[in-house]
Amino acid sequence: MSTLILIPARMASTRLPGKPLADIAGAPMIVHVARRAAESGLGRVVVATDTSAVAEAVRAAGFEAAMTRADHESGSDRIFEALTAIDPDGSVDTVVNVQGDLPTIEPELIGAALKPFEDPAVDIATLGVEITRDEEKTNPNVVKIVGSPRSQTRLRALYFTRATAPWGEGPLYHHIGLYAYRRAALERFVTLKPSPLEKRERLEQLRALEAGMRIDAEIVRSVPLGVDTPEDLERARQILSNRGRA
Repeated sequence: MSTLILIPARMASTRLPGKPLADIAGAPMIVHVARRAAESGLGRVVVATDTSAVAEAVRAAGFEAAMTRADHESGSDRIFEALTAIDPDGSVDTVVNVQGDLPTIEPELIGAALKPFEDPAVDIATLGVEITRDEEKTNPNVVKIVGSPRSQTRLRALYFTRATAPWGEGPLYHHIGLYAYRRAALERFVTLKPSPLEKRERLEQLRALEAGMRIDAEIVRSVPLGVDTPEDLERARQILSNRGRA
């Protein structure tokens, strides 16, 4: 497969304005994400952004950037615009969407997102991790995967929910919002309108399931730190300073 990693980045964060350019150990956060993506060794890495300052910072660090419109409602729409601009001939088979607020993500986690594509029936691949803390099982901000096991490390997703599910004895799985798309699946997904369950749960991935698309999740061992608040940013600074990855 020809794989392209796209990193959507926008400046208009409500809780942490300007976070793509927030300094972490001497480099903007978005540059750290691009570095982790490149270290995965999966393929070409491009940051998709609507802000020239972000594009300039990315290019100054030696990475590619693609300018996109500012009015996209989701990261999926943004990466699709970037994909069609930088690969109009359709040579890319697979697109990995790595969120731009994951500066400490392990490159191996990015690579794990492609493993479900070993099954040709899978349209979209993502990640999950078993929940071990009781408070997370009832936290609506921790999205759960309800899935049918396909192997010891893989689920076929039947539903995603903010509720505590499924009921009964057994593990619960936290969904990690990193996605890999077959190109045709991404092309279809961006044409779909928001679905009833998506709007009710406020989870975009339900749009794909309601349209009959198949999503499988690879189960990994850790949840990457998403930077959404000033406290998260300080934690990321400590992690990367300790790693010596300035």
